Amino acid sequence: MTPAWSLVVLATIIGALTEPLIPALLKPLLDKGFKGGDLAIWTVPAALMLLFGVRGFAGYLAQIGLAKITNQGLAHMRRAMFKKILTAELELFSSQSSSALSNTVVFEAQTGATILVNSFLSMSRNGLTLVALTGYLLYLNWQLSLIVTVVFPAVAVVMRTLTRRVHGLTIATQHATDQLAYVVEENILAHRDIRLYAAQESQVKRFDQLSESLRRLAIKTTVAGAAMTPVTQMLAAAALSAVISVALVQSAGSNTSVGGFVAFVTAMLMLIAPVRQLSELSNSITRGLAAIERGLILMESTPDEKCGTFEKSRAAGDIEFAHVNVRYTDQSPLSVEDVSFCIRPGETVALVGSSGAGKSTVANLLPRFTEIQCGTVTLDGHDIRTWNLASLRAQLAVVSQSPILINDTIAANVALGLELDRNLVGDCLNSAHLSRWIAGLPHGIDTLVGHNAMQLSGGQRQRLAIARALYKNAPVLILDEATSALDSESEKAVQAALRVLMSNRTVLVIAHRLSTIMHASKIIVMDAGKVVEMGTHQELIAAGGTYARLYQVGFQAETINDSPDQH
Repeated sequence: MTPAWSLVVLATIIGALTEPLIPALLKPLLDKGFKGGDLAIWTVPAALMLLFGVRGFAGYLAQIGLAKITNQGLAHMRRAMFKKILTAELELFSSQSSSALSNTVVFEAQTGATILVNSFLSMSRNGLTLVALTGYLLYLNWQLSLIVTVVFPAVAVVMRTLTRRVHGLTIATQHATDQLAYVVEENILAHRDIRLYAAQESQVKRFDQLSESLRRLAIKTTVAGAAMTPVTQMLAAAALSAVISVALVQSAGSNTSVGGFVAFVTAMLMLIAPVRQLSELSNSITRGLAAIERGLILMESTPDEKCGTFEKSRAAGDIEFAHVNVRYTDQSPLSVEDVSFCIRPGETVALVGSSGAGKSTVANLLPRFTEIQCGTVTLDGHDIRTWNLASLRAQLAVVSQSPILINDTIAANVALGLELDRNLVGDCLNSAHLSRWIAGLPHGIDTLVGHNAMQLSGGQRQRLAIARALYKNAPVLILDEATSALDSESEKAVQAALRVLMSNRTVLVIAHRLSTIMHASKIIVMDAGKVVEMGTHQELIAAGGTYARLYQVGFQAETINDSPDQH
């Protein structure tokens, strides 16, 4: 047992044992003080001050100890949940919204831990107090004390019935809270579109409907929980009335002293508080367990990504797709069907096709962001499912069309996950044509990018992502619309830097702008998840098929957009 737990247990026991001392002190004070007159006046305040001083100090120590235990346990639990999010199968993020996961890790864990620990403190303190007072009553008059036992079975029935009701309502409240938080999250992310299309009123209606549902559940939970206290109090009052009545009858024919009678009645009255508080704990424990349960389910029932054992310090970059099928759900059609091609070390292979053709799905198979249902994908002759995930992803650098930047410095974003080398960061930023922009910032590469890098332009965010890929220096590059947010001048400069980076590396390029992939070693044309054409630019143009039509339309559009008259 840790020192903190030892302190809590000892302080709780001491606090509980002081409870029967209050009626126990009344007996000599009343008998000797009022009848005999041989009790010194100063002993009355001294005894009471000492008693309540010990009780208060014991309660203070117990609360401090439990606060330390709670926060330590909460920190460990949050860390475990956060690690689970970082290692869980990616299906977790399609089945739960980011607001629900954030709510579970931050709010629900805090609420559940606080409620449960406070409930434990109350349960232990009031439980021990109940035992101590009952023992004292048995000592005074065991016949009268037996009446108390009638209360406990009735209280247990009430608690069991209402607890089931509260638990169901608590689970429903959690789901309603998640739905309400998701509406808020959606409107924050889509704030420009909401204003552009004047959709505020419809979104307010969505919010009001979910808020009203949450309000009703909150009232139902309160009604169910609040019913425990008056029912329990009535049962305790009935038992107390019977005890006092019998005690008065007994005292009429005996020599029971005034102090003894008052001590017994006081102890009986003091039983009401712990009985009432223990009955109220059922509601709190139910809510606390329901909150913690979500975190436990996240940690215990969410599987980690499947990981192999093969490792390699640096791959050659030999990639092969063989009869690959991908289906996102059992009911959905195949997103990728019977895709087969290979990329030899040092080659640049481009995937082209209309939107929804399956290009990004194919690219996501390499880092295993999407799993294969049928077929194989190999890197250096080893199925990617047999690779250790950390080792596999160390071989890949990805620049997507929607780069994500963390709320940290520019340098930290470039060196994400790797040891920070300031000189190398500067070189990568220079290669991504960001050195002039960095020079104009007040703190240079130590400037914070802010929440979601909203103060940066799309082109700046894209080039920072390219600098990040340059910094990682992986043997395999995946460029998914890597220059989509750049103007023509910046695109040409970045393409020059990327050509230097691409040398002696395996590169998979996805682009709608066909002029960016004309010089690829091989171009793979996809349509509806299938490979329909494959070859070099010249070969595909000569074939006059799908690629030739795409190239003609795409090249003409780019020529018009890049003409001087448009600037």
